[in-house]
Formats: sequence, C-alpha cells, structure tokens
Amino acid sequence: MTIMIIISAVFIILAVILTFIRFLIGPTVYDRIAALDVLTLITTVIIVVLAVNYKQKIFMDVAIVYSLLSFIGVIAFARFMEKKIDQ
Repeated sequence: MTIMIIISAVFIILAVILTFIRFLIGPTVYDRIAALDVLTLITTVIIVVLAVNYKQKIFMDVAIVYSLLSFIGVIAFARFMEKKIDQ
C-alpha cells in the first residue's frame, strides 16, 4: 500500500506542477479558469488518497462536498463571464 501512495503522490505532484504552469502562463482567462478547476480536482484527489491512506471515511465526505462546491463555483464564474461577454 505504501508503494501505491508514493506512486500516486509523484503523479499528483507532477499534475500540480503542470497545471500551475498552465494557470500562470495561460494566454486567456478561460485557460486559467480551466487550470483552477483542475487544481481543485487535484485537491479532491489528494483528499481521497489521504482517506485511503488513513482509512478515514470522513475524508471521503469532505472530498465530495469540496468537489460539489468547486463545481458550483466554476459554473457561477462561467455564468459571470458569459454575461460579461454579452455586454
């Protein structure tokens, strides 16, 4: 189990680095929004990996709530940008 945690941690760190680069150099605001959404997804994955590692069910609940709030936030921001473009 420890080897799987280490392997997943390496891939998560790689994903965070690549996504953060896209967030910093994204040519448009939409690239940055997508990168921010991916960063919240990666955070959810980190919470799930911690839940599996520590065998705590409450972390899974936290991950579900966090992902739902993230989804609502991205939808709200997309609606805001859509109205901003129309005007």
